[in-house]
Amino acid sequence: HSMEQRDYLLREIEKIGMVLRAIRQRLFGGTDELAISIETRTETLREMLLDEAYLNLDELVALDPAETERYLASLKGFNTENIELLAKTLSELSMTGDSADTRTMLEKALQLYEICSLRDRTYSFEREAAVNQIKEVLQK
Repeated sequence: HSMEQRDYLLREIEKIGMVLRAIRQRLFGGTDELAISIETRTETLREMLLDEAYLNLDELVALDPAETERYLASLKGFNTENIELLAKTLSELSMTGDSADTRTMLEKALQLYEICSLRDRTYSFEREAAVNQIKEVLQK
């Protein structure tokens, strides 16, 4: 990789990170946001991901684990850290809901966490705790 390419990738990673943090701020940040229903939040997440990160949530959710990995690899800026942030956002968004949609989102979050574990091969207590929490909710 040339230096320009590397700088470009780092900028993309940073940009996606900022987008995800902005999304999280919007979904979970303010006290007035608590009035937003889960459906509205999911819709907001969908729109913001598509507009600002070029990620199609419906498409992502429909993919199997291998396809998910390929899809994320095709998008610029989705490094392990950002994938983990996306997983965290999906699970936090869905933990409180109870519909088929929220189950699907939680299952996708699990897949994303697994991709992170495979990619960086380091054990993360935080990630493991998140995974266990999702599994508990899914078992109900």
